[in-house]
Amino acid sequence: MFKKLIICLLIIAGLLTYAYYWAFIDMGRLPKGKLISEAQSPDGTYTIKAYLSDGGATTSYAVLGELNFNTIKKKPQNIYWNYREDFANIKWVDNDTVMINDHTLNVPADRFDYRRKH
Repeated sequence: MFKKLIICLLIIAGLLTYAYYWAFIDMGRLPKGKLISEAQSPDGTYTIKAYLSDGGATTSYAVLGELNFNTIKKKPQNIYWNYREDFANIKWVDNDTVMINDHTLNVPADRFDYRRKH
């Protein structure tokens, strides 16, 4: 009986952890919106595409930055998500470093998500 209780608790904890990740951490399901800016890295390896996302009447605009791989076949990755923005100023510092609205990211590893900036 005790083993069954432990297994049930572990399953519930796993489901709650996944639900939290899905709702608050996963950047893969963010809404794209309208393309407002894009910039290619100096060596042509990457392209950042910025989209303006309108969450509707009760929320402000947000900017989503998507990293596209130009030299290898790989799915685009969401690397930038900031709330209460309606523009995207994209500047490449070097082949692997980009600044989006004064946030510096080393691609492809870094991410900026306003929900976790503290």
